[in-house]
Amino acid sequence: QVQLVESGGGLVQPGGSLKLSCGVSGFTSDYYAIGWFRQAPGKEREGISCISNWDGSTNYAEESMKARFTISRDTAKDTVYLEVKNLKPEDTAVYYCAAERIATLRCYLPRNMDYWGKGTRVTVSP
Repeated sequence: QVQLVESGGGLVQPGGSLKLSCGVSGFTSDYYAIGWFRQAPGKEREGISCISNWDGSTNYAEESMKARFTISRDTAKDTVYLEVKNLKPEDTAVYYCAAERIATLRCYLPRNMDYWGKGTRVTVSP
């Protein structure tokens, strides 16, 4: 049974940084991808970035996101990270990690994902 568990959210001041973690378990093959998403109050869930477990290649939903968002992984710990720098109030959202059973280049699209974690809340406020 695939399980995804996010952690690392909390209250952060504007301009601060945060590193979110996604613990991954239950996969029987290596061809999956893990993506990070967020959903702000009253808004649709949006993709940020994703990483292939097979080769570590990454994709971002928008090029501009690379400036402040960095996805990475620790294969020994079966954990995928999302580091966010220079946090802004508009980054306030619930952040989710999700898995795509067979990795594609668009593993940052919510509709492509097969499994979801329960999310971790990030609040950016003075």
